[in-house]
Amino acid sequence: MAGSTPPFARFEWMVAWRYIRARRAEGGVSVMTWISLIGVTLAVFALIATLAVRSGFRAEFVDTILGANAHVTIYQSPEALTSGAQSRAIGDYAGMAERLAAVPGVTRAAPLVRGQVMANFGNSNTGVEVYGIAPADLLSIPRIAAPETALGDIARFDEGIAIGSGIARELGVAVGDRIRLISPNGVRTAMGTSPRVGAYEVVYIFTSGRYDIDRTRLYMPLAEAQVFFNRDGQADEIEVMVADPDTVAALVPALLTAAGPRALAWTWQDSAGAFLRALTVEDNVMFVILSILVLIASMNIISGLIMLVKNKGRDIGILRTMGLTEGSVLRIFFLCGAGIGTVGTLLGVILGCLFAIWIDPIFSLVNYVSGGGVWDPSIRGIYHLPAKLEAGDVASAVALSLFLSWVVTLLPARRAARMNPVEALRHE
Repeated sequence: MAGSTPPFARFEWMVAWRYIRARRAEGGVSVMTWISLIGVTLAVFALIATLAVRSGFRAEFVDTILGANAHVTIYQSPEALTSGAQSRAIGDYAGMAERLAAVPGVTRAAPLVRGQVMANFGNSNTGVEVYGIAPADLLSIPRIAAPETALGDIARFDEGIAIGSGIARELGVAVGDRIRLISPNGVRTAMGTSPRVGAYEVVYIFTSGRYDIDRTRLYMPLAEAQVFFNRDGQADEIEVMVADPDTVAALVPALLTAAGPRALAWTWQDSAGAFLRALTVEDNVMFVILSILVLIASMNIISGLIMLVKNKGRDIGILRTMGLTEGSVLRIFFLCGAGIGTVGTLLGVILGCLFAIWIDPIFSLVNYVSGGGVWDPSIRGIYHLPAKLEAGDVASAVALSLFLSWVVTLLPARRAARMNPVEALRHE
C-alpha cells in the first residue's frame, strides 16, 4: 500500500509542516528555521535591488545620451585651404542634411556649428560648449525641448540663447540676464588676433538630466553661431537622429554614401561604448557575487535540516517501521527545506520590488541621515539613483534562489531517507 502512495501526498505535506514548526525546546530547530528564512529573504532582496539599480542606471544613462546627443555625427576630413590652413567646414550643409534625412531610418538631420568659449556674467566665468542649431531642430531634441525642469520660453530661442542649469548656477544668471561669450579666435589685426566678444540674452534654462551636459552646453541660433565663429555659409557637422539607435551601426555605410566622399561618422556607441562595456562587466561581476550570497544563505537550510534530521531520528525510525518508503521520507525533508527557500524567495522578491518602487524616498532618507552628499552627479553623470524593475531580472533572481535552496536540501533529505530504522530506534 505504501508503494502505491503518490509522490508529495497530503500526509507528506502535513508531516513537513509539523517539522518546520518545531519548537525551540526541540533542539533549536525553530531558531535555525528563522535564520535560514531571513538569510534567503535578505539575499534575494539584495540581488533584486542590485539588478533593479543596475538596469535603472543603464537605462537612465543611455536615455540621457540618446535624448540630448546626436545618434550619429557626420563631419568631414580636413581639406587644405588656399591659405595653407586645414578646414573641416561643410559648405553645402543644407544639401547634405537633406540627403542624410532621405536615408531610410533617419528621423532628422540638423546642421551644427560648434565651438568652445568663455562665458562671463559679472565676476563669474566658466567654459562652455556652444551648439549653433536652427530653432526648429532644437525643438526636436527630447531632453532639451522637454527636460526634467526648465525655466523661460524655448519659443524665444531665436531671440537669445539656451543654457544648461549647471551653467546658470555657475554664473548666477536667470532668465532675462545677458551673458557675454568670449572667443579667443576673433578678428585678426595688425596687432594680432583680438578676442571676439558677444552679449546674448538667456531666454531658456534647461535641466537635461545629465550633469556634464547641463554644466557645459549652450545653444545658440545657427545664424548667430555662424557669425560669431566666422562660419559664414558653413557648418561644422551634421547631427543625425535615427528611429532605432541600437542599430545605428548598420546605417553608417548609407549615411556616409549620402554625405559624400570626405564624410566621416561618429556614433553614440563609439562615444559611450567603453563605458557601456564597463557597465556590462560590472553587472556580470555583481551578479556572480550576489549569487554567492544567495548560496551562502541557502547553506543555512542545510544546517537547519541536519539538526532537524538528528532530532527527528526516532520519528523517522517509527515512520519507516510503519511502512513509509525512503522516497516519502526524502520528500518530507525536501519539503521542509524547499518550503523555507520558497517562502524566503517570495519575501525577498516583495522587499526587492518595494525597494525599487520606493527608491527615491528611501534614498532621500539615507541622504538626509548621512548629512547629504551621498550621490555626487559630477562623478556619476546623472542626478539621482535610478531603479528599473525588469521581468527578466526578477525571474533570474527567483530561479537562482529556488534552484540553490532546493538543490542544497537534497543532501540532508537523502541522509534522512537512508537512515536505518533499527539504528534510529536502538537507543530509544
